[in-house]
Amino acid sequence: MARDPGRGDLPHRSRLRRDHRRRARRRDADRPYGERLMATATVLTIGSELVSGDVPNTNGSWLARRLAPLGVSVRLIAAVPDDIDAIADFVRREAPLVDMLFVTGGLGGTPDDITREAIAHTFGLEQEEIADLAAGLRERFVRDPEYAAAWAQLPAGARPLANPLGGAPGFVVENVYVLPGLPSEMEAMFDAIAEELRRGEPIGSWRETYRTHESTIASLLVEAGERWPGVLIGSYPTFLADGARVEVVVKSSDAAALAEASAWLASAIEERS
Repeated sequence: MARDPGRGDLPHRSRLRRDHRRRARRRDADRPYGERLMATATVLTIGSELVSGDVPNTNGSWLARRLAPLGVSVRLIAAVPDDIDAIADFVRREAPLVDMLFVTGGLGGTPDDITREAIAHTFGLEQEEIADLAAGLRERFVRDPEYAAAWAQLPAGARPLANPLGGAPGFVVENVYVLPGLPSEMEAMFDAIAEELRRGEPIGSWRETYRTHESTIASLLVEAGERWPGVLIGSYPTFLADGARVEVVVKSSDAAALAEASAWLASAIEERS
């Protein structure tokens, strides 16, 4: 059953989203190449079992690693329970802030699989059966064809995404990509659409581990960030029996800036350590 779309301002929200992205692109075009904004994504994983910690949440980290070579930087990974309003509130808030938002989970046929309904509610859309998709599901799942056909009840106007390893299709509405929660199915579906997601140059990385304390090199990390503002710099300390270590990671889609920043940091840290 379709949920009442609810909020009447959603078409206006769609215009705001488009205007926001146009302004972001204009601001980006005015920047020097090494300082341009990377394409960004947010990942929302759905499932009360993820929020409770009963099931490890691996989809977000997998997507972040997979998006980097496509030139897309993940700015946020989050999990919400199986709740229509929680899902809708998150997507309404976060989708306008990024180039693409990935939602994983909640596409099966059990009572807690509510993602199709939640995304329809988010965008003020009715759910409608995609006839050819439903027919194919009925043919494949002859033991319970109507159970399977319910997976074809997508938000009106959504673009279906084939599920190479399972039954329930994913779909796309505006910049929101909805994928299965089962990791093997999610990964196969993502790989099938990966090239359409490519934005600019891949995000390259350099990493090195040093026997030092993070406080010893903190000022160097700050200086590197100021010298190369389009480069992402992170430090990750560990404390072992034989002393402290810090892994330094530098990332950028600008190969020249990445090489310059990492070379400078390597030299500066060696001198100070």
